[in-house]
Amino acid sequence: MGKIRKRTLRGGNMLNPTPVVMVSCGSTLDEYNIITIAWTGTVNSDPPMCSISVRPNRHSYPILKRTGEFVINLVDKELTPFADWCGVRSGKKYNKFLETGLTPIRATKVNAPMIEEAPVNLECKVTQVIPLGTHDLFLAEIVAVHVNEKLFSPKTDAIDLQRAKLVTYSHGHYYALGEKLGKFGFSVEKK
Repeated sequence: MGKIRKRTLRGGNMLNPTPVVMVSCGSTLDEYNIITIAWTGTVNSDPPMCSISVRPNRHSYPILKRTGEFVINLVDKELTPFADWCGVRSGKKYNKFLETGLTPIRATKVNAPMIEEAPVNLECKVTQVIPLGTHDLFLAEIVAVHVNEKLFSPKTDAIDLQRAKLVTYSHGHYYALGEKLGKFGFSVEKK
């Protein structure tokens, strides 16, 4: 077997793919905004916590900082064009809910709106903001989760996220999640 050639790069995000989420924020109808984020993830189980990374120059940044609340709305195949549009347009110039036709609905624990069309909504309360350099990391507790009924398996009544047709992002491109390769622990199961 020959040697595998590799190049050394400086910096860059090589942890790919990343989830695509639409983060909704704002405490009043006139300031509601949607920011598309790929730098997000689960960071703790109990209490359930997540993080989002936001550049301080983004329109949503001062809203997030002031309110300390947001909703992570998962993106499915149908929402991908809206997520892209919200990612390249600024809330300074556009009312993203009006422009996209997406529906803001009342959350149960935070003032930020949920996006009705999203398959899953995670209501979040910020616990800490950590400046990192180009981005600030917003650590947040997930205080409520809402899942579209169509994602529940009729046989088991368990959530089947495969039904959501979620989307990921990798180096400037969106990809639909596809083929299941195994379940947790499949490599050690007895045959």
